[in-house]
Amino acid sequence: MTIFYTQNTLKAFVEAQKSERKTIGFVPTMGALHKGHLSLVRNAMTDNDIVFVSVFVNPTQFDNTSDLEKYPRTLDTDVALLKTLGKNVFVYAPSVEDIYNSDINAEKFSFDGLEFEMEGKFRTGHFDGVGTIVKRLFEIVTPDNAYFGEKDFQQLMIIKKLASKYKLPVNVIGCEIFRETSGLAMSSRNQRLSDHAKKESAFIYKTLLEAKKKFGTKSALHVKEWVQKQFSKHPLLTLEYVEIANIKNLKTVKRKSKNETYRVFIAAFIENIRLIDNIALN
Repeated sequence: MTIFYTQNTLKAFVEAQKSERKTIGFVPTMGALHKGHLSLVRNAMTDNDIVFVSVFVNPTQFDNTSDLEKYPRTLDTDVALLKTLGKNVFVYAPSVEDIYNSDINAEKFSFDGLEFEMEGKFRTGHFDGVGTIVKRLFEIVTPDNAYFGEKDFQQLMIIKKLASKYKLPVNVIGCEIFRETSGLAMSSRNQRLSDHAKKESAFIYKTLLEAKKKFGTKSALHVKEWVQKQFSKHPLLTLEYVEIANIKNLKTVKRKSKNETYRVFIAAFIENIRLIDNIALN
C-alpha cells in the first residue's frame, strides 16, 4: 500500500490521476480505525476510481490537552486494515509540520450558528479546529467526494456548510452510523473502554430508540426530561447533554412541526471517556 507522508508527493500523484480522469474519494480520519471507518472507505470505493484515507490526529480541534495526548495512534494497524480492502486505497499520513508548518493554530470560521449548538457549547474552539483541518485536507487532496459518518452529525452539517460557504468543489456525503452488535456507535474512543463499560454503554443507543418511540406521541420537552431521568438512574453513565434539534439549523426544538425533520443527540461520560450518539426521530 502506498503511504504519502507529505502533501507535495500526494499532490503530484493526484494530478497524475486526474489527468487520466479518475474520480477521487476521500475519507478523513484521526486513525485508530475500526469497522465504521472501513464502511466509509467501502462507500467511497463504490463511488470513485481511487480513495484516499488521511490518518492525522489534528491538534487544533482538541480543547483538552490530555484528550489529545491519550488519543490512540496506530498507523501500522490502520494501514494493515486498509490493505484488506483492495489496491485502489491510498493513505495520507502527514506530520503536524506538513499540515501546519510552524503555525499550529486554528482559523476562525462562521458556520451560520451551527457551531454554537450542542458540541459547540461544551468544546470551545472545536469546530474552528475541524474547519481548519478539513478545509486544508480538501485543498491538498482535491477529492470529488468526501465521506463522513453520521455519528458526528453536527460535524457533518458543519463540513457541508464549509464546502458551500467557501465554494470548495467537493461533494460531502453523510453515511449511516456503524454500530457494534450491542448498538453502541463505533468510535476510536471505544478502545479505551473496559469490557464492562463497553457493555454498559449500549444503554445510550437503547435510550435513543426509546426516545424515538416516545417522540411520536409526546412533546420534545417530555422526551428530553425522560432521557435525563433515565441517565440519572444509571450507575456508570453521566449525561452531559441531550438535545432534540431540527436538522436544518440544529436549534433545540420547542414545538414540533409536521414539515420539519428532527434528531435526538446525546453526549455522556463513562470511565472519564466521552461518547456521543444520535438518531433520526422522524
